[in-house]
Amino acid sequence: MTLILGIDPGSRITGYGVIRDTGRTCEYVASGCIRTGGGPLAERLQIVFRGVSEVIRTFGPVTMGIEQVFMARNADSALKLGQARGAAIVAAVEAGLEVSEYTATQVKQAVVGTGGADKEQVQMMVMHLLKLVQKPQIDASDALGIALCHAHHRQSLIPHGLAGAKRRGGRLRL
Repeated sequence: MTLILGIDPGSRITGYGVIRDTGRTCEYVASGCIRTGGGPLAERLQIVFRGVSEVIRTFGPVTMGIEQVFMARNADSALKLGQARGAAIVAAVEAGLEVSEYTATQVKQAVVGTGGADKEQVQMMVMHLLKLVQKPQIDASDALGIALCHAHHRQSLIPHGLAGAKRRGGRLRL
């Protein structure tokens, strides 16, 4: 049984989702959003770091999946997103978590079955897979989707004896 943290990073809203991977199923533990407000970027990054650190202290996950940066139309937005990812990754590494990165397409493929799914489809499948009766906030459902993707990838590595291997950028590091 493994507790997995999923992070959907953002410089204004960072979604988080915690699931329990039993090896046969995944169970919902918690989800929510870390809201940073509209202050200076450095302060918002500190809020992301502290928020992710608090989620880790509260729930005790041992591994984390996080969405990779995609190139948006606005380069400034992509850079801020990357910095928010960095704050979340440092919080996880400081706590000793194994960190794996997934593209949005990988997450959608793992949760919905198609890489072209929209956010609402991901949200509905997250609800179905985790047997939720209420819709989580969209950023939280994305984070739960990332956690489910991470669980799926971990399970696919277990038969090959690679569950402890690190995955970065779609490549395995042994």
